[in-house]
Amino acid sequence: MEELLDKYVRYLAVERSLSPYTVRNYSTDVLHFMKFLDSEEVHSLEDIDHSDVRNYLGQLLDAGTVRASISRKMSALRSFFRYLNREGIIDNEPLNRVSSPKMEKRLPSFLTSEEILSLLNAPDDSTPQGFRDRAILELLYAAGLRVSEIASLDENSLDLESRQIRVWGKGAKERMVLMGEPAAEAVKQYLEYGRVKLQGQESTGALFLNRYGKRIAERRIQYLLKKYAGQAGISRRVHPHMLRHTFATHMLDGGADLRVVQELLGHSNLSSTQVYTHVTRSQMRDRYLEAHPRSNEDEKAVRKQDSEE
Repeated sequence: MEELLDKYVRYLAVERSLSPYTVRNYSTDVLHFMKFLDSEEVHSLEDIDHSDVRNYLGQLLDAGTVRASISRKMSALRSFFRYLNREGIIDNEPLNRVSSPKMEKRLPSFLTSEEILSLLNAPDDSTPQGFRDRAILELLYAAGLRVSEIASLDENSLDLESRQIRVWGKGAKERMVLMGEPAAEAVKQYLEYGRVKLQGQESTGALFLNRYGKRIAERRIQYLLKKYAGQAGISRRVHPHMLRHTFATHMLDGGADLRVVQELLGHSNLSSTQVYTHVTRSQMRDRYLEAHPRSNEDEKAVRKQDSEE
């Protein structure tokens, strides 16, 4: 089974071009299932059936595993067994009769205009790292990039004159995104005052560099965002994907067409983008209750009490 797992991991990385983070998660989930099978003394793939998967699912639920993690594990197993079928290693799919637990629908969190402004102003522009960090934050918000996409940007990915960025997204799909003048100016300043000093004697085409002149890591960007959120006085947990949510929400609030936002985000399905319309609708209700003199006074009072608590 371990040999099959190694082949599956290569398939995910090479043929499906999934990110290292996704490949790691999928392989970890499949390995966890294999260890469960071993504890149940199931040692052959041909012996696995839907009852084994249901027992595994029950064990996860009994252990208090959150539904989002269970759903991801089930997705990883479905992908793994589809791969085994495609390769002719097995002729059954034990997950066909097993359903993942229903996910709680949660609206994506995003920052307000005031919060995003405070965050963008947090880096210290007197240091090379400060110029870099300001440019990273500006691009995350201006272009709605994933953290993996911004970490993988090269110098030649940007056209500062037209303010366009060539991005390689999920599944090695290429798309063009845009940035505004503040983001373009932040990148120009980073290239002039930050990147040159960070690069040192190193030779690399990477756009954003760490202090050793190497390509910056995704985890470093996550850490920087957390740090600057604290400096900006934002009490909520802020992560790179929240800036992507903020980009989409602010675009739709500003009147952007849903299809345009879908294209800029790199979503294959419109349904992935439509979740943000629910956010803007809830925003619309809040604004109505705040602004209209004849809105529900009782609901206003409840919302005010909730905010005070």
